[in-house]
Amino acid sequence: MLLSSSSELKINPWILMAAYCLLVGPFVLNFHMHYPDEIYYRDAAVKMLQNGDYLTTYLGSGELRFKKPILTYWAVFAGFKLFGVNEFGSRIFFLLAGAGTVGLTFLLSKILFADRKIAGLSALIMVANPVLILSSGRSIPDVLLVLTMTLSAVGFVGLLRDGEKAHSKFIWAMYLGLALAFEVKGLPAAALGFLGILVLLFNPWNRVSLKKLFHLPALLLSMAIALFWFVAMWKIHGPTYLDSFLEDQVGIRVASRFLLILQNGLLALLLLLVMFIPWILLIAPKFRQTIKKAWKENPQFFLFAIVWGLAILGMGALTSKFYERYLLPVAPVLAVWIAWIGIKSGILERIKSLKVASVFFLFLILVLTGVSLWINFGLVGNFWLRLQAGLGVIFLIYAIYTGLKTSEKLPKIISYTFLMIFFLLSSITYHISLPHQGTQAASLIQAENIREPIAFYGNLHAGSKIRMSLGPDYKLIDLPKSQWQADVTKYQFIILEDRWLEEMDLTVYEVKTASRNWDSKAIPNLLSQIHRADFEELLEANSKKYYLLRKK
Repeated sequence: MLLSSSSELKINPWILMAAYCLLVGPFVLNFHMHYPDEIYYRDAAVKMLQNGDYLTTYLGSGELRFKKPILTYWAVFAGFKLFGVNEFGSRIFFLLAGAGTVGLTFLLSKILFADRKIAGLSALIMVANPVLILSSGRSIPDVLLVLTMTLSAVGFVGLLRDGEKAHSKFIWAMYLGLALAFEVKGLPAAALGFLGILVLLFNPWNRVSLKKLFHLPALLLSMAIALFWFVAMWKIHGPTYLDSFLEDQVGIRVASRFLLILQNGLLALLLLLVMFIPWILLIAPKFRQTIKKAWKENPQFFLFAIVWGLAILGMGALTSKFYERYLLPVAPVLAVWIAWIGIKSGILERIKSLKVASVFFLFLILVLTGVSLWINFGLVGNFWLRLQAGLGVIFLIYAIYTGLKTSEKLPKIISYTFLMIFFLLSSITYHISLPHQGTQAASLIQAENIREPIAFYGNLHAGSKIRMSLGPDYKLIDLPKSQWQADVTKYQFIILEDRWLEEMDLTVYEVKTASRNWDSKAIPNLLSQIHRADFEELLEANSKKYYLLRKK
């Protein structure tokens, strides 16, 4: 624990995972930030609740969508079934997947090196990975992909360590992890799995034979899991569904221009380094000597980590548009590699460097705590927001005290500051993001006792939030961009974005404001004047609105 009195770096992965959920949860389990692709999985899960078809995935417009396998949709659907159709339900399993990735990173390192210091540092590096934290708050495939690929990596490292003598549980972990990853994202999982198996078969230090890998029960079950949804879609919808899937996997995502490949590759490399700051900087001293020692000590894992790292850079370079989340599947393996190199090079003895890194991140906490205190200790804040700001002050005091007294706690302080950054951010973005469009519009629709289908035209992210907040008892249909004005006449009720209101004949409609949220362009100005007595008038003039129209 951060608060323990021990002078050694000791990490309990269960406590670290619990801290991850508790500190990141307030930020990710509500719509403090919203990622565009979430609408596909959330809308499809609402549709599953409505029609009882748990295999076919739909858009908010009612059109079929087959671009991704089923597991991410099921994660959202399961959250809705267990916790209700709301923000918490849509994201809870993605937060747990992020925490689970931290735990599996610890396990992976412990299996490979049997050294709790390396395992503990590996988990600290992973828990402080900003891409993992952000992905834990997005109901899209990436955090599920890293969880399942890390499960497969546990199997790979067990086989790399023990070779022909490896226990069959590692074969099961490898194949089941890859099968689940394939049901999350498809071909990227297969590509990484294929490369990993090549390393097992052909590394010259501790090879695993093809006979050893041909474990029939694990292979059969894994193949059944990996191909289940694809076979079901073929049977239900015919081979045409495959065109959409393959277009997404190897069509529009794959770049063909050399300059674009070079640009994406360099960007991927830069972001791969950035996502491991400050750890990548802390292992720089004696780097060449340590690399040579590490290679001699465990060349098969060294090769495996490099192959997976280069593979993810290559896949990122070949995309038509690169996102930092594409790097996440191999981040736990690289975190273990960095921790291994760090412990061997004496990272825990570099007290001055660790203190500099701690001071930098604690300064960010100081700034966020100050902003949170300023915003929330007035008429604007509530008890929970003030409590978050207060906990920021307590964390600052204790982290400074601990860092001065026990230098061995500095790596923990660095990692916990990453979690506290998002914890404190939620106390600030609360005023910008909440209540979101869905909560507001659903309250009006329910108060109006509307039960008929409702047309929606505007930003699809807002439409998805409204659809989720209304739940499966309502039908909210996205209108097509090309002919929305013709289709809108078929509906008694319409929810319309403010910029399209002037194109409607308002003489035949009753109009009410369904939602009002901060205009993104006005956020700095609104935040700076949040304590003004006339703030409501200022917000009214600088807000993005959606209107409910009812035919007279």
